[in-house]
Amino acid sequence: MNFSLTKVQQQLKSDFSEFAKKVLNTSIYERDKDLSFSKEDWQKCADFGVLGISVSPEYGGYKIKLDLLSATLAMEGLGYGCRDNGLPFALSAQMWTVQLPIEQFGTDEQKQRFLPPLISGKKIACHALTEPNAGSDVFSMQTSATKVDGGYILNGEKCLITLAPVADLALIFAVTNSKLGKWGISAFIVETNTMGFTVSSNKEKMGLRTVPIGSLYFKDCFVPEKNRLGKEGAGWSITNHSLEYDRCSILASQLGAMEYQLEQSIAYVKERKQFGKSVGEFQSVSNRIADMKLRLETSRLLLYNVAWIKDQGRPAMLESSLLKLQLSESYVLSSLDTIRNHGGYGYLSENEVERDLRDSVGGVIYAGTSDIQRNIISKLLGL
Repeated sequence: MNFSLTKVQQQLKSDFSEFAKKVLNTSIYERDKDLSFSKEDWQKCADFGVLGISVSPEYGGYKIKLDLLSATLAMEGLGYGCRDNGLPFALSAQMWTVQLPIEQFGTDEQKQRFLPPLISGKKIACHALTEPNAGSDVFSMQTSATKVDGGYILNGEKCLITLAPVADLALIFAVTNSKLGKWGISAFIVETNTMGFTVSSNKEKMGLRTVPIGSLYFKDCFVPEKNRLGKEGAGWSITNHSLEYDRCSILASQLGAMEYQLEQSIAYVKERKQFGKSVGEFQSVSNRIADMKLRLETSRLLLYNVAWIKDQGRPAMLESSLLKLQLSESYVLSSLDTIRNHGGYGYLSENEVERDLRDSVGGVIYAGTSDIQRNIISKLLGL
């Protein structure tokens, strides 16, 4: 195991960071208040090649085929340079939970039809697994796909779906055989203009307010068989496979944000004077800085380790759960410490420090709650 980065990887991380700094940091304060999604910034990311890092060049992906560690470094750089946490989160959601499964499990026709417009930014896609009564308990899924001549009839509801209100197509998971448990779940690529498919408006939420979230509804919605992704009953394997990749990308942008927080905190506490000296000289403040650095580096090691394991072609269920738990919880704590380091200045929304805390809380819920990660870890340790 060698985490020494090549010059190409270092340059990739730097390029993504500089790109984000230059073009992705306008009007975030206003858009956060207004729940406004920037299609313009999404398109800028597509034009730069961000959406292509999960897909091979032959389908319009990034100019060179990237291993997972390199793609992770790119998203870390993006998270460091971009103050809008919602945008990297949304990009990752499409890249790793929709585009990657289509490339790895789709037919040639599906790859040629769906991947180029997604990577180019012409279309947006969402991944739809969660339901009102099937969040952490995925196998309580009620959305059904009944086999008929030429395809399937979908009925049901999905909720808390990232990008749903602006999506042109969705990767839907539905029960095709309730007697088979997780092996009775199948995946379908469904365009949002399909008859019987409706989408809710954008839901207001605590953080990540620049990325739309909503519900999907299916009432006698016909999906042709050619739009089924993978074999019937392969749905759970498909979503489970993509989740370990997804965590690397989503959490990488958080890691980049944590590094930015640390640098900004150090600069501020050295400059801010109280009682005749910088506040960084007070032990309680300097200890917070030390804790932030420790969280950053332990999270970085776990992140790079998962990416390295996946690049070796090995499963990383335990390691990815440890990563998800550690990094998401660390981001919350470091976001809170950043506010404390900045004092009243950090508490005011206009200074754009407190937003990271609101954004970070979602990380302990989405892509598997911290409670579920602890359950997975303990189970894999034989308990």
